[in-house]
Amino acid sequence: MIDRLRQRSSDEGGFTLIELLVVILIIGILAAIAIPTFLNQKSKAYDASAKELARTAQTTAETYSTDHSGEFKWGANGLAELKNYETGLPGCPNSNGACLSSATELESGKGYEIKVIAQSTGDEFIIKRNGSAEVTRECKSSNKGCAGGASSSW
Repeated sequence: MIDRLRQRSSDEGGFTLIELLVVILIIGILAAIAIPTFLNQKSKAYDASAKELARTAQTTAETYSTDHSGEFKWGANGLAELKNYETGLPGCPNSNGACLSSATELESGKGYEIKVIAQSTGDEFIIKRNGSAEVTRECKSSNKGCAGGASSSW
């Protein structure tokens, strides 16, 4: 029995330095690929949050219009009027994600423009509705966050 224990203790060996370096190199290569991908997904999540806030503000503006004879006559108090209808609309500055930066009356109350900022990325999402009920969506970015460019539609 003692012979078996001696033989077992002499057979145990560790990893060589080369084997450990190869493992560390493989982990480093995987990390170099995964970290930028993760950060890109994080900025996409912030932008998705801002787009959702813009759509919520758009729905709120349409609700306001329904209650006010089809018009968006809120003057300079667009943000306050929308927040009266939907209390969950965060205004700027907001430390978490996205904020509603402006709600502007267009064409004498026949249309509107809503701007939302994704604070983490700086991207700005705009929804405009003109007097003939045509809706356009625009994205403006200082760091090519809008579909790879400085501006685009969404």
